[in-house]
Amino acid sequence: MQTIELTCEPALDRAVRAVWRQLADGGVDSVADNPHPGHRPHLTLAACGAITPDALERVRAVLGGAVPVAVRLSGLLTFSARSRRRVLTWGVVPSPDLVDLHRAVWQELATAPDPDEHYLPGRWMPHLGLTRRLEPPALTLAHDILGRHPDLTGAFDAARTFDSDRQQTTWLTPVRTVPEVSGAQHP
Repeated sequence: MQTIELTCEPALDRAVRAVWRQLADGGVDSVADNPHPGHRPHLTLAACGAITPDALERVRAVLGGAVPVAVRLSGLLTFSARSRRRVLTWGVVPSPDLVDLHRAVWQELATAPDPDEHYLPGRWMPHLGLTRRLEPPALTLAHDILGRHPDLTGAFDAARTFDSDRQQTTWLTPVRTVPEVSGAQHP
């Protein structure tokens, strides 16, 4: 599987990581301690079986003219995982600029094999992941820990692709600033 992702500017990155840590410190299986060196808060725009080098260059051109893009995080969303389990996420308000960018990326990926239907235009629910798969009691605990979850504004300031087969991250736009987070690893 190969993805196209937007990453958070430093202040937004730190704010999302703080929520990850709040959940983990409260006993919820958050994504705070993911050991992958490229792990950081991100918004997935597309996921498919593979992306050809030509298509990736076209996507790079689209993204290069679009970032940074303003974002507002608002509300908690849950998605089905397996069986009774759920994943808790922070909803991303689909602004016109973000929806246009999403469609433009998929126009360049129109012939990509095995597109993940959850990320296709018209089906996509933009979000930033907060937890791993949770059983209902852990999901309730997560909501209790976070309480009234505030909106947050910021920007996505860079884009990358992640190849899950190779476990490789490739930046598609310049990385403006890599956030400094103690104990975290960055590409």
